[in-house]
Amino acid sequence: MRSPVPRFRDVERQASGLQPPQCLPSCHERQNSMWFIKDACGIVCAIITWFLVFFAEFVVLFVMLIPSKNLTYSLVNGTLFNSLAFLALASHFRAMCTDPGAVPKGNATKEYIESLQLKPGQVVYKCPKCCSIKPDRAHHCSVCKRCIRKMDHHCPWVNNCVGENNQKYFVLFTMYICLISLHSLVMVVFHFLNCFEDDWTKCSTFSPPATVILLILLCFEGLLFLIFTSVMFGTQVHSICTDETGIEQLKKEERRWAKKTKWMNMKAVFGHPFSIAWFSPFSTPDHGKADPYQYVV
Repeated sequence: MRSPVPRFRDVERQASGLQPPQCLPSCHERQNSMWFIKDACGIVCAIITWFLVFFAEFVVLFVMLIPSKNLTYSLVNGTLFNSLAFLALASHFRAMCTDPGAVPKGNATKEYIESLQLKPGQVVYKCPKCCSIKPDRAHHCSVCKRCIRKMDHHCPWVNNCVGENNQKYFVLFTMYICLISLHSLVMVVFHFLNCFEDDWTKCSTFSPPATVILLILLCFEGLLFLIFTSVMFGTQVHSICTDETGIEQLKKEERRWAKKTKWMNMKAVFGHPFSIAWFSPFSTPDHGKADPYQYVV
């Protein structure tokens, strides 16, 4: 039986068409093992991300806040910036080390498909690259070398795919990076104004040239990441509200799933019901109970 939209899937077979030698031996990962992609480019990008956050932390604390004569200004802005930076790094860590929704590898065997007890006319989708049964809306990632449920894209900055299980953490990461970038830019402007009015030797513990260079670097970094993360954050929120992943939008795949309201789509990603836990990278969202494999008649 051919799929009505054959270009959306790698390979489609009926249960009788899958032979055991094609996908043996099966690969069963330990459920408690930590998820981490061993990709050199992704690891380097993740290290750069943490380095840039710590650089911004250094400039904000030791160039602008600690030398400031206004203790209240330093305490308020220091607490706010450090809190947002901590939440950003925690969100990045959760997005990087959370299984994005990988489909069990090597399970497209004849015995396993027969155990599913498919009805006449039902078909399953098989990925020829990782020998797994592909649920509807799953796509294969060439970097992770796995099929990922509701895969949006592979992001080297978090060294992981953005999928069904970690999209919340990725959205929080982009949001908090956007906020600390904006906050640092505002503080840089105020510090420049303060140094112009006062003596440069009194507004920083560093020499005037070093102070200017550090502030310019922070300003460039903050502006760059503010633009990048705000665009990414808006794109992710739009994808969630429309319930259409980035790959599905790129391939213009035909919608074959039930349409829900924007609020329901948000709760499907961030958890039920709405609470302060939506903004916490330490809270695992409750996606509800869903059938791990969906079939097309």
